[in-house]
Parts: sequence; structure tokens; C-alpha cells
Amino acid sequence: MSHTCRIELDGQSHEFPTVEGTENELAVDISTLRDRTGYITLDDGYGNTGSCTSAITYIDGDKGILRYRGIPIEQLAEHSTFVETAWLVIWGRLPTQAELDHFSHLLTQHEMMHESLRNHFQGFPPNANPMAILSAMINAVSCYDPEMMQIEDEFTLESAAARLISKVRTIAAASYKMSVGQPMDYPHPEYHYCENFLHMMFSIPYREYVPTPEVARALNLFLILHADHEQNCSTSTVRMVASSQANMFASCAAGVCALWGPLHGGANVAVIEMLEFIRQSGMKVSEYVERVKMKDTKLRLMGFGHRVYKNFDPRSKILKVAADKMLAKLSVNDPLLDIALQMEDAALNDPYFIERKLYPNVDFYSGIILRAMGIPVNMFTVMFAMGRLPGWIANWKEIHDNPKSRIYRPRQIYTGRTLQNYVPMDQR
Repeated sequence: MSHTCRIELDGQSHEFPTVEGTENELAVDISTLRDRTGYITLDDGYGNTGSCTSAITYIDGDKGILRYRGIPIEQLAEHSTFVETAWLVIWGRLPTQAELDHFSHLLTQHEMMHESLRNHFQGFPPNANPMAILSAMINAVSCYDPEMMQIEDEFTLESAAARLISKVRTIAAASYKMSVGQPMDYPHPEYHYCENFLHMMFSIPYREYVPTPEVARALNLFLILHADHEQNCSTSTVRMVASSQANMFASCAAGVCALWGPLHGGANVAVIEMLEFIRQSGMKVSEYVERVKMKDTKLRLMGFGHRVYKNFDPRSKILKVAADKMLAKLSVNDPLLDIALQMEDAALNDPYFIERKLYPNVDFYSGIILRAMGIPVNMFTVMFAMGRLPGWIANWKEIHDNPKSRIYRPRQIYTGRTLQNYVPMDQR
């Protein structure tokens, strides 16, 4: 049943259609508001604005639901792999065995960087931020495959997506190797996606790193759980750039830059920084928690609660199980991880946390998992970007495939000076 919404402005009534999504999400379509009334809506931060319709990801924050293309995240975490999930997110359905084998073959085929690209890393200082390198190198990679700039059909799209998803791990590992002064490792064609990345990260000459199944599984889950998350800051940025008909590589490089911000991709980094502060201060976890309760403005509780999920983060439940299994297998001796487990216990049992629904979120457990793997803190956001690439590509594809797509052009309410006359230099 179609409905309308009536808005009264300046004594006149205007009707606008409503839109209902497949999961009964409701919206008022005010796309003709300015033309009909001269008014625009003001929604600072877009918290109540739907910028698009999308068939990729569904979230119900109140019920703790996350689905990719209709499939619950819990099922994907139990049965799928990152490569299969990437295909699902981009093309909208689970692949056949032949399709998955072909995509996996493309990932192996395109895992190498052009040798000239390896020299580009020497142009960055050793202490360069890996996110700066990642965004720059994604654009640099596209220069070596100019045919990928013009995606004409599903075959060229699949090839471009495979190049980007495959090479991003090679770039990420190479940026880490450069920062620690070690030679860059080549990808191993016999390894699966996650094992290959870990090999390039931690193998050194004459000593190859072979991850345990628990570590590989935890990384696989981390990437699956970060593959997409609706219209967040970086995904909206990708769509904004894509709307100008920018190519996939440039659009995703812009997504990397948006993710770089500490309020977006840096949440799991903030968790480790909080744990490090507790360790260095010698403060007990119980004391830290009590000071947070007293609203000590110098202390913040990082990795608990979520802006979207109001009861629990479904991704955090999955990562907690993976973290427990991995830590038990590795027998890691790390004081920060001990503090993290004490913080987790406090959050799950303290009425203060329970009443305010301050549950450990995905950033809390992902920070623990990445640290236990040996991933340095400055690489955490890069890992996030690796996981989010399928979602960025899928959103780019929605823009690319839409024949009615227009360049995004938000409006504003001007609050600056009114008309001013130019004052010559000698009169200022």
C-alpha cells in the first residue's frame, strides 16, 4: 500500500510519497521538495537521511541483525570464506563452485605487483603511515592496468575487482615490510587468501611463516565481518566519488582515506591505546572502570557499545569465540591481552555496563585478535580496509550499473557574511 506524507510550509500543503524497503524500512521521498517549495532539509551528519537505495547490506541495530544480500552474518561466519563472501557481496548471490573457482584463480593470477611498483615503496619514508601508502598505491596499481579504468561488462568488472582485492594484501604486506626494514616477500600461489597475506607479512628469508588454522580462521572471520556495513563514512565516500564516474580504483582509494580517520577506522586502535594506558599507569581495571563511571573526562571507554547496534553487536559474538580459540592455541603472554580479558569480564558482569548496554563491540575483539596475531597497531586500519573492499566495490557497482545515476551534490545552508565590497589594500 502506498502512502503519502503531508508537509505544510508558508500556509501551503505539499504531499510527498513514502518509500518502503523490503525489510519494512520507511522513508519520505523529498527529492522534489526544493523544486516545489524552495526549501531543503537540514540534517547535519546525515543521521536521518537516506542517501540512496541499496540491495547490499541490511542492518537492524535494535535487534542486532546484520545480513549481506539477505544472508545472516552468523551463517556466513560459520560456513563461508572471505573470498566467497566477497563474491556474494559484489554480485548479489552465492557463487556456484565454478564461479568461486574462477574468482579464486583470478585472485591468484593478479596477486603479484608489477616489479616497477616495488620501487615506489622506496619513495616513502620508513615511518610513513600505512594508510597513506595504501591509498597512494591503489591509484598507482591502476596505472599499470589502464584497461581496468573502463569497465564495460561483467567480465572486466570481475577482473578489476579481483585485481584490487588480491593486490591490496600484497600492498599492505609490502608497506609493513618496508616500515621494519625487511625485504618484501612475494605472494605464494599455493596459499589461500588469508594464509598468503600472513605469509607475506611475517615470512623472512630462509624462514617461512606458516599460520596455525586458528590464526587463519580468525583473520578470515575478521575480514568477513568487515566486508560491508551499510552507508558508513567510507562507503558513502566511495559512492560520492563513484557518482562522478570515477573509476573503481580511485573510488576505493578515497574510501581508504575516509577510513583513515580515527572516528571511523581507528576504533580498534583506540582499544589498544586504552589497554596500554591502563598498563603503563599501573591502574587496576576495576579502578579504571570506577573512574569511567564517575565520568572522569580524561578517561574513555573504548570498544564498548555501538552507534548502530543498541543491544549487541552480532559481529562481536562471532569474534569473541574466534579470539578465545586463538588465544588458547597460541598461549600468548601479553599483559595487554590480560587487561582486555579483565575489561571484558567487567563489561559482561557489571550492572553499570549491562544497564547501559555497553557490551564489547567488534572493535574490542578485533583489536585483541590483531594484536595476538602480531599485527602492529599502525596496520590495524589497513586490515579494516582489506576487509571492507568488497563492500566498497559492491557500492561502486550499484552506482555504475544504475542508468539513472546522477552525480551526488548535497545542498547547504549558508551562514557566512552577507554581501561585502572589496576593500583596496591601502584602505584595509
